[in-house]
Amino acid sequence: MNDAHFHLVVNHLPIIIPVVGFLVMAGGLLTRSAIVQRVAYCIFILGALCTIPAAVSGEGAEEVVEHLNLADHSIIHEHEEAAEVFILFSYALGGLALLGLWANIKRKTFDNTISVLTLVLSLVVIYLGSNAGTTGGEIRHTEIRNDSGGNTNTSQDDDDDD
Repeated sequence: MNDAHFHLVVNHLPIIIPVVGFLVMAGGLLTRSAIVQRVAYCIFILGALCTIPAAVSGEGAEEVVEHLNLADHSIIHEHEEAAEVFILFSYALGGLALLGLWANIKRKTFDNTISVLTLVLSLVVIYLGSNAGTTGGEIRHTEIRNDSGGNTNTSQDDDDDD
């Protein structure tokens, strides 16, 4: 397994896990269940931890992909920039979740505030993860690029009867 393969295996987890955490936290807030909120916090912490191998394997994956000439360096760089922002926010969400888990267990008065903040920050992380995932997918999948580089429709209008 090379670096690019490993990156592809692990990079989906930090994108998907915050979605699951969001749903669990929303359920915990709606039902006012402290245990469900604790589970959500643990899910967010897991998501932040899963970001580490995806981030660490990114450089090696970049080297492999650049040698294959699958995409222009600007596309790879765009993904790298999007991933760096996502990584920072993912770590912030994990840190906030750690604080929220502690506050929930200790029954602190600000526990509910942290739960709501965690839910809001998770939406930001979900958006940034989607952006990082899309820019990563554009490296190999030309059909999803915005520049229409993957448009294979070569048919022309049949208006001319020449």
